[in-house]
Amino acid sequence: MSTILIEVRRAKPADAAAVAETHDASWRTAYQGIIPGRELDKLINRRGADWWDGSIRKGSRISLLVFGETVAGYANYGRNRARSLQYDGEVYELYLRPEFQGLGFGRRLFTAARRDLAQSGIKSLVVWALADNDPAVAFYRALGGRPVARSSEKFGDKVLDKVAYAWNG
Repeated sequence: MSTILIEVRRAKPADAAAVAETHDASWRTAYQGIIPGRELDKLINRRGADWWDGSIRKGSRISLLVFGETVAGYANYGRNRARSLQYDGEVYELYLRPEFQGLGFGRRLFTAARRDLAQSGIKSLVVWALADNDPAVAFYRALGGRPVARSSEKFGDKVLDKVAYAWNG
């Protein structure tokens, strides 16, 4: 019998290529049919291994969920960027490879990111999700996030609504 280790840990520069692959696979699954194809390709292609390597080396908070030897997902988080919202922290991104979705790994990654922020004194947080991304909306609601703001973002010629979900200390 073999045991597969599942861990959440901080990303290292050596993880950059695996994070880029995970980003590509998860974004194509999450946004296919929501963000126009050409725009989606541009967004994904800007975030290759070099981009992730630079982000990791600069000290961005990027945690990975590693299943055995595979980077199954990542969360990128830090201080809240929206000054209009009175929350200290923000989960900028949380994505899992499609084959690892629906197994409780997203919850585990979110909890780890929230714990890491709390250890820095950041108790409240917000996360934005595209309103048309039904799985993400359901995920954040299931985690107890409550909608606190709406906005929109333009992707090429298409304007998409997004919703901010928040958690207090």
